[in-house]
Amino acid sequence: MLNLERLRVLHAVATTGSVVGAAAVLHVTTSAVSQQLARLERETGQELAERHGRGLRLTEAGTLLAAHAAELLAHAERVESSLAEHRGVVAGDLRVAAFATAARGLMPGALRELRERHAALSVGLAELEPHEAIPAVRRGEADVAVVQDWAADPLAVPDELARRPLLDDRFDVAVPAGHRLAERESVAVDELGDEEWISWSRGQICHDWLVGTLRGIGVEPRVVHTAAEHSTQLALVAAGLGVAVIPRLGRDAVPAGVRFVAVEPPPVRRVFAVWRATTSPRPSVVAALTALSDAVRSASAS
Repeated sequence: MLNLERLRVLHAVATTGSVVGAAAVLHVTTSAVSQQLARLERETGQELAERHGRGLRLTEAGTLLAAHAAELLAHAERVESSLAEHRGVVAGDLRVAAFATAARGLMPGALRELRERHAALSVGLAELEPHEAIPAVRRGEADVAVVQDWAADPLAVPDELARRPLLDDRFDVAVPAGHRLAERESVAVDELGDEEWISWSRGQICHDWLVGTLRGIGVEPRVVHTAAEHSTQLALVAAGLGVAVIPRLGRDAVPAGVRFVAVEPPPVRRVFAVWRATTSPRPSVVAALTALSDAVRSASAS
């Protein structure tokens, strides 16, 4: 009979593409991964992996077994989740991932609620961008992730992941206090074409939205400064070095000399939670989703 843990190792090699990646996911050494693969080959009587340059790639038999392993592991996880649901106790370990502003704007309240309500549950948070969080959930490195996308640029969510909308997060434009728009309540997108922008780096979701939106009205944006942190962007705005679009979720303390002006139509990103569908009945996952929804309501009320 095939050993489930060895199948887990093969699946990790298949999904990460390497022994090193599998070892990192499984929190074991690379030699342990290699030993488990060798044992699995002896059990099946077939070569499952072969050297490829400095790395390793699965043989045809290894690829076939890895596909079956994914199905078996998913079924095992469904069984474990059903047993946990039957037990009805929120306990064990729960790993949550969230992008930066959600980690700052939602997770403190959600984590506090989980600690206060479920003393037997140990929760860990990792700050990951959506393109990192989705694979982490698929590989089992995270149990729940808070991710974001835009209606015009939806995030690809694999079929094996379930999702729940949390909120629609508006963006405002941050301008220096002496700016021509500083006293306005709102501004149309087409009035922002001549601005010098402070933005995230190319490839980041919000940067790409800004560039795509302005190009959509026939304007090539002048991004003069880039910064990963909102606090840095706002400091640059306060210094009169440009304007920036800043989300309301997780907004940093506003420096003196910065004004926020609503944009019409409002830029809105969608924030939602994802988790493996096989874990939906698990009490810890249910508790995490409840805590996130409660954190959204608290953030909206403040």
